[in-house]
Amino acid sequence: MDFRLTEEQKMIRETARNFAEKELKPRAAEIDATHHYPLPVLRQLAELGLMGMNIPAEYGGAQAGVVSYSLAMTEVAKACASTAVTMSVTNMVAEVIHAFGQESMRSKHIPQICSGAYPAGAFALTESTAGSDPASMKSSAYLDGDVYVLNGSKTFITSAEYAGVFVTWAKTEKNAGAKGLSAFLVEQGCPGFVVGRNEDKMGQRGSCTNEIIIENCRIPRDNLLDQEGDGFKIAMMALDGGRIGIGSMAVGIGLSAIEYATEYAKNRVQFGHPISSFQAIQWMIADSFTELEAARLLILLAAF
Repeated sequence: MDFRLTEEQKMIRETARNFAEKELKPRAAEIDATHHYPLPVLRQLAELGLMGMNIPAEYGGAQAGVVSYSLAMTEVAKACASTAVTMSVTNMVAEVIHAFGQESMRSKHIPQICSGAYPAGAFALTESTAGSDPASMKSSAYLDGDVYVLNGSKTFITSAEYAGVFVTWAKTEKNAGAKGLSAFLVEQGCPGFVVGRNEDKMGQRGSCTNEIIIENCRIPRDNLLDQEGDGFKIAMMALDGGRIGIGSMAVGIGLSAIEYATEYAKNRVQFGHPISSFQAIQWMIADSFTELEAARLLILLAAF
């Protein structure tokens, strides 16, 4: 297997790196401190093709492939984790709609995501009593003529404040466990679908994380994704792809920590010398140090 990057993949990585260095890194600390995300930056990401990277061109996507997506996510995360998590979830939402939505949904919502008309998309699965166990969720949905009526609540929903569309899960069959889950599209501002407070988190504070209150929210029957009872399958398939984004984000954050630690070692002076001149640290900040050696560097720096 050839693991070398293609010229297109190199170009996408360089584009993401340049944007992250210029637009994200200088304001990342401010974004974190103020909890306020500058939405024009998300639209710039979309303009670069980074909000629909695995979506076909006919819907406005970049159809760049998973490797390119991972490379771009890593570069964005190196500069700003808040931006990276928003980018990851938005790409995931676009992919869910493309994979399981009717053509009317695809043509209506996916171009809005890819173009930045929707600053973000949201993945409304988690509830206060149903996180890793979605089958135990309490949100419900029933069919009333040509509309579904949704009731319940969600918590820890990334980007809910500025998402244009939500992939939302509810039980359409109460006692069927995972087989009773169904997935729906709900548009921002839909009556009965209220975005609540933003959680005060320890990190990624520029990415809003909200609760959602759902009270007699009526949506068209056609907003059902795939078939009734397919919600658990949709969630698991989406999260499998989402792990690529989150894993790439973790790599980017780790690489940024290594770079920060290296610069610290070069500039931190103890006993009249930069600590980078100490033998225990010196060999670790060579250009070719490995991830394991970098981890040791971070531990050593804590001692100084």
